[in-house]
Amino acid sequence: MIEHIALLKFTPHTTEEQKEELITRTLELKNIIPGIVEIQQGTNFSNRSKGYEMGLTVRFEDRSSLENYGSHPAHQEVVSYLKEIGLEDSIFVDFEMK
Repeated sequence: MIEHIALLKFTPHTTEEQKEELITRTLELKNIIPGIVEIQQGTNFSNRSKGYEMGLTVRFEDRSSLENYGSHPAHQEVVSYLKEIGLEDSIFVDFEMK
């Protein structure tokens, strides 16, 4: 199984409504993209985040499911929305679970 982790930082102009819409759109990907086992996303409440405001974890069946996710049109729509609302920076980590 593969774990995909993303940390997201937004511009000051990104609204809370836009962030909530992002979460809604992202969580819906589980119903659209094959190979997603579990998906979670939420707003950070910690002061240790170095400005990253949102976290995302996606668990995939295997590496090919992760590869399919990256290029899938539904995921690309979410990426476009992220850019539209003001994504400032992101960090991604992918690892195989033991």
